[in-house]
Amino acid sequence: MPLHKFLKMKSKKKQKVILLGSGALSIGQAGEFDYSGSQAVKALEEEGLEVIIVNPNIASVQTNKGKNKKVYLYPITPHWIEKVIKKEKPTALVSSFGGQTSLNCVIELDKKGVFKKYGVKVLGTEISTLEMTEDRDMFAKAMRKIDIPIAPSYAVDTVKDALKRADDIGYPVMMRAAFTLGGLGSGFSKNKTEMADNAHAALTKSPQLLIEKDLRGWKEIEYEVMRDASGNSITICNMENMDPMGIHTGDSIVVAPSQTINNQEYQVLRDACIKIVNSLDIVGECNVQFALDPKSLDFFVIEMNARLSRSSALASKATGYPIAYIAAKLVMGFDLLELKNPVTKTTSAFFEPSLDYITVKIPRWDLKKFTGVSKKLGTQMKSVGEVMAIGRNFCETFQKAIRMVNENELGINLEEFENLKKQDLIDELQEPSNLRPFAIYELFKRRMSVDEIYKHTKIEKWFLTNIQRIAHTEVKIKKFFKGVKCPKNPTEQDIYKMFSCVESRYLLHLKKLGFSDMQIVKIALSSALPKKRFGYKEIQKLSLGVRKLRQKLNIVPCIKKIDTTSAEYPTNSNYLYMSYAGTHDDVKIGKNKSIITLGSGSYRIGSSLEFDWCSVMTSKYFKENEKNTDSVIINCNPETVSTDFNSSDRLYFEELTLERVLDILDKETNHKGVIASMGGQNPNNLIMPLDYCGIKILGHSAKTVDKAENRQVFSAILDKLDIDQPRWTSATNMKEVKQFVKEIGFPILIRPSFVLSGTLMNVANDEKSLKYYLSLTKDISKDYPVVLSEFLLDAKEVECDGVAKNGEVVVSIISEHIENAGVHSGDATLLLPAEKLYLRTILQVKDIVKKISKELNLNGPFNIQFIARDNEVKVIECNSRASRSFPFVSKVYDINLAEIACKVMNGDKVEKINIDESDVPWVGIKASMFSFQRLDGADPVLGVEMASTGEVGCLGKNMDEAILLAMQATQVKKPKKGILLSTGREKEKLKFLKVADALLSLGVPIYATKGTCEYMKERGFETGCVHWNRTPRAVDLIKEGKVDFVINIHKSLDLDELAHNAEIRKTAIRCGCSLMTNSEKLITYLKAFTAYDKLYNGDDLINL
Repeated sequence: MPLHKFLKMKSKKKQKVILLGSGALSIGQAGEFDYSGSQAVKALEEEGLEVIIVNPNIASVQTNKGKNKKVYLYPITPHWIEKVIKKEKPTALVSSFGGQTSLNCVIELDKKGVFKKYGVKVLGTEISTLEMTEDRDMFAKAMRKIDIPIAPSYAVDTVKDALKRADDIGYPVMMRAAFTLGGLGSGFSKNKTEMADNAHAALTKSPQLLIEKDLRGWKEIEYEVMRDASGNSITICNMENMDPMGIHTGDSIVVAPSQTINNQEYQVLRDACIKIVNSLDIVGECNVQFALDPKSLDFFVIEMNARLSRSSALASKATGYPIAYIAAKLVMGFDLLELKNPVTKTTSAFFEPSLDYITVKIPRWDLKKFTGVSKKLGTQMKSVGEVMAIGRNFCETFQKAIRMVNENELGINLEEFENLKKQDLIDELQEPSNLRPFAIYELFKRRMSVDEIYKHTKIEKWFLTNIQRIAHTEVKIKKFFKGVKCPKNPTEQDIYKMFSCVESRYLLHLKKLGFSDMQIVKIALSSALPKKRFGYKEIQKLSLGVRKLRQKLNIVPCIKKIDTTSAEYPTNSNYLYMSYAGTHDDVKIGKNKSIITLGSGSYRIGSSLEFDWCSVMTSKYFKENEKNTDSVIINCNPETVSTDFNSSDRLYFEELTLERVLDILDKETNHKGVIASMGGQNPNNLIMPLDYCGIKILGHSAKTVDKAENRQVFSAILDKLDIDQPRWTSATNMKEVKQFVKEIGFPILIRPSFVLSGTLMNVANDEKSLKYYLSLTKDISKDYPVVLSEFLLDAKEVECDGVAKNGEVVVSIISEHIENAGVHSGDATLLLPAEKLYLRTILQVKDIVKKISKELNLNGPFNIQFIARDNEVKVIECNSRASRSFPFVSKVYDINLAEIACKVMNGDKVEKINIDESDVPWVGIKASMFSFQRLDGADPVLGVEMASTGEVGCLGKNMDEAILLAMQATQVKKPKKGILLSTGREKEKLKFLKVADALLSLGVPIYATKGTCEYMKERGFETGCVHWNRTPRAVDLIKEGKVDFVINIHKSLDLDELAHNAEIRKTAIRCGCSLMTNSEKLITYLKAFTAYDKLYNGDDLINL
């Protein structure tokens, strides 16, 4: 079947199709929907359609301006989608590429009759089917109707019914919430008390719960299935969770293809998938999840996502089958039989991929950033990102994935576990956290059996046997090097000699098992010099000795190709990986020069979608503008657009480590150089070692990067230029800490060495908090100093993003934070153009930027952060790379900073751009998205350590409109039930009085804690009074659902004060309330309520 008739051009006019995005990145819904949405845009535009994007995620590639595209940066809610429909008059709408957010929105729009009202067709699977797959009860009935087994379960909508059905099934039971993503609201209950508590919390997030049999210990298997409107169906990929049932698939280690199910099991589950999609008339792609009894052929279908999901992105990258692109073609009316796979360019889209390799996905967690959060994994997803490794055996691939997900890991051996008691390690097996694989590995090193570890974990013995193999190999390496003579301070040449006694066959064997050069060196030195401690950078440099030996022995990896056909048919795939399990390269690198862009690796707090945008813009520029030059990307994140088949001329799905980048450069012999300044801090950290190895770095020189990154060197430069900075010191012992505190006084900013996005950064307000925060860092020493800085209260933070060429500023754009200093820049709310800065402050910032640029000889993208108070400006830091605000600044000002940076780094001519803020037709607000709902126990208070998982950027005709839209897009909702106030110190209370009328005008009950209540009453504002520890309690007010908006401003940064308020904040998040903890952001938001009615009732929408 060709394109639907109603989508074809009429009177030479293109038909419009709305594509809904997923909004801000959050735990459970991340960058995979930028990948799927971007592919859908490509597929739709190819058929001559005009695409209307609605998505407030300004950092995404899909929200870029385009020739046949309009972009609306509005919240994904029925209200705003209807307004876009009314304005644009589209023919159709597509919702299956925007995750749970867009799916829920479409169901609601259909219920309200919006599509019928405006004559809009929803492409793909019928809405009634989408709703049925989300409704746990309806889905269970549909499965029973076609004889597909489903776990014993009951759908409930009250706590009372949940308790009754749990008794009917028998404890322990599993609880799942409908219409949610990432397992939100799900969990296990061992008894009635837990059930009541969990059900009450879950029903604040979902209207329906499913109480079902506990299936922990069963295998979890997923299939990605594609079906067209004619009924042609294929399974693209099946995947197996290494972790058995009980851990959310987003938090599980996932292997594709499945390794431990036999052909009969595979075919039974595949047949069930086809039966399900045919019975439901699915059109496009879907994901089906099964629980499989490891001791029989019994299975249950767990759930089905009748849309693209996180697993869809993983399956697409694991197979080389462009799932999102093909799915978009199918919803437009095409059949699988008439489409070709654009990756292979030869095989039909109806060809089920065949894999001659293995992929391993490992999630990325940042739980250490959150005070009080449980590290234990369960059915509610906690990971913030993931990586995928590709190899020829599990051992090789598993170790690659470990290195990808944690930038300083050398492999699966973790030093911290070597000193733990056996029982502590066993406890880790039974109550798993993100560190369970390391505990398994350590126990294998201690000769625990596979059977015993299986008893504790129920992880399939095939996986355990392979991990055991790696562990026993490490033990052998240690034994071999024990007693081997080695200088106390070895050099690369010493390492070369040391390893020369290892047989070449055994060295190759180690590489086939996934051991990195650094890993082998570290293991060998820990045995040869057991009392000597080597740092990461030392090991990195010494490992070059092993690399030199390998090259001499011709022990080098081969380029392997993902072609989806296992070499059954010749293909032109540009999708590559490296492996030692090969004898020749699958591809020949042509004569064209190449430019290598290093991607950002796994998404994490501090490095997310915005850096993938920068990487994609970089690759796109060189791909489209440089003749006889190939654009090459190295990255390992399956959720990204940068790892898509058409984002580069060649993609290496590989580690961002020195060893692997050098391996690739050995193959890319005709390269112009490496770009490492567009993917965030991770690739930026490779600039110095790559330069040491003689690799040409495009953009900022290694010397420039070192000057900007080295705190002492940069500080000396600021002193030389007579530029002010907060007083600071780098303390190597407690005596130096106490001396600095004595000189400066509190508050003090504590910053450990070698951290990203403020990890373990804190503000100490007194001796007690100083002692506590220092205890969280590594032992203070010369190797691990702690940077202590003067912390300025009530100061404003300012940023400048820009591009410089040979020390001269080409373009610079100043933004301001709405929150005062003390909130990490990644969590702060950014305002563009800056509105509340003194002219003198702006002039000082511009002057300082010019001076720093010239002194460092900046030659590429940069971000400089300042602190300003009373017209005095101090420099905080300079990042000689693209920043997380680059996409936001670029789109608000319609100036592509990434493209300008590419021109500079390539040595092209660029004209200086003078910015006139008065020409910007709108105001932009970048607001952060937080995922505290998924992090039980975490205190949702903001500080100098970054906590947000994503961001939005919204445009308004003024600041009030922009902040209202941005807050709604980050799930801050206008109060409807009631408001709870706790407004902090006297200074904050005084500020709050200016906007108190705005709250009263909302017409909902207002309650306040005792101090705030009395303060408000004295000034003529009546509120209901609640207390901390006696009736009526503030926490009970939240639990009873009497309030849905909580304002909780702490008086100070004292530990006791933070702990005092923590219960209110945690309860607010747990019960689904909007929460505001910063007074500047709160006041800006409340002031904007005067523009609320005009904004929400108006039809004058802004689009890019």
